[in-house]
Amino acid sequence: MAAKKSARKTAEKGAVARLRKQGVKTVHVAIPDMDGSLRERRLALDDVETAFGPGGTFVNVIHKWDTGESVIGEPPFIGEATSLDWNSVRDYPFEDDSAFVFADFAGPSAALSPRELLKTQIARAAKMGFAVKAAMEFEFHVLDETAEACRAKGFENVDMFAPDNRCWSTQSAAIYADYVADLDAVLKHAGVGLFGLGLELGPGCFEATLRATDPLRAADDAVLFKTFTKAFSRRLGLTATFMAQLSANHAGLSGHVHLSLADARSGKPVFHDAKDADGMSATMRHAVGGIVELAPEALAMAAHTANAYRRLTPGNWAPKTATWAVQNYAAAVRAVPAPAKLARLEFRLPASDTNPYLALALTLGSALHGIETKAKLPAPITRGGPDETPEGVPGLPHDLLEAADRLEACKPARAMFGDVFIDHFVATRRHEEAVIRKHVSAFERARYIEAV
Repeated sequence: MAAKKSARKTAEKGAVARLRKQGVKTVHVAIPDMDGSLRERRLALDDVETAFGPGGTFVNVIHKWDTGESVIGEPPFIGEATSLDWNSVRDYPFEDDSAFVFADFAGPSAALSPRELLKTQIARAAKMGFAVKAAMEFEFHVLDETAEACRAKGFENVDMFAPDNRCWSTQSAAIYADYVADLDAVLKHAGVGLFGLGLELGPGCFEATLRATDPLRAADDAVLFKTFTKAFSRRLGLTATFMAQLSANHAGLSGHVHLSLADARSGKPVFHDAKDADGMSATMRHAVGGIVELAPEALAMAAHTANAYRRLTPGNWAPKTATWAVQNYAAAVRAVPAPAKLARLEFRLPASDTNPYLALALTLGSALHGIETKAKLPAPITRGGPDETPEGVPGLPHDLLEAADRLEACKPARAMFGDVFIDHFVATRRHEEAVIRKHVSAFERARYIEAV
């Protein structure tokens, strides 16, 4: 323990010295919450250690807030010990001479932390002899509305930025090149690795694929990508949203997880087998089998909003059942077994509103579960359209309440993530569903007021 504290102290001193040498004067210190939002304090560099280092505290309400800023958890709300992750330092793109760093609770609330939850699965993979690479990709909508205009309209009948966009259109890319290029520059400034960024399906729809990296960095990149994209757009008088289903007339938006494993000692990819007809190793088959097995029962981890389940409805390019196939985009898990250096699996059920830490923790944890238990892989789907439902395939939860109930009863999820987290998370999801359920939409009133 003393050695760990000494090493941490050395790392902290080194990080602060490097930042000081770079001319950094201000640091934005952020803790990710249960929904994947960032809660931060802006501090002078010399004050960061005092506030978040040894002896520093932060009120433990962060993991007990909902998206509407209401408190869910039980009091007391007290200051808890925190720790800084100096390995996560990067430039802050909206202020000169400024840096950004992640922090989290080091006391009891660490058991509720999505970021800490992912770290436990990364450690589990390392113990099993695996090195992990991960990446996420997101679709998002951009509205041609300021925040004030959205609120004034009651968030209805909003105008879309890039209303003439056609999917993957070179013409659209040229017309809206300034927005894409300027956003790309902001994200690169913040150290968010982008593989691709452009327009996709329909009015106002954009897509970003992030670069593969170690899984904690991948989740950090994903959270910052979403946060900074929304901030960048707002500063231009636009509104970027990662809402899974904006309306019945808009495409459902995805937040897919890509995952690969390699032997930690040799670096050799473990998902490829040249002798297999599909190129899939036994390890990959078990990993995919684990995700297919647990997805129906633990989906709330990767689909944590009521709106996410609207995306899993007919007409959307989203899987409707727990399926898999090689290179088939209609499957819940798309296996990409070749070439060896690019072998990976893609978990396609999460929507764009997913909490990246929880989505990655579920994907990695389920894959490791499958490898440990030698999970049997069912037959792959052989066709697949967006609305095809193969016979004999376990169905997914229809809504957030059902998903929360299934997660509560999921023994493998409890073994992976702990009773403390599962019980708290399930309670927060039931709360979220109840808040949404009691509010009535204009469409619902129009459908029922006169007819029933």
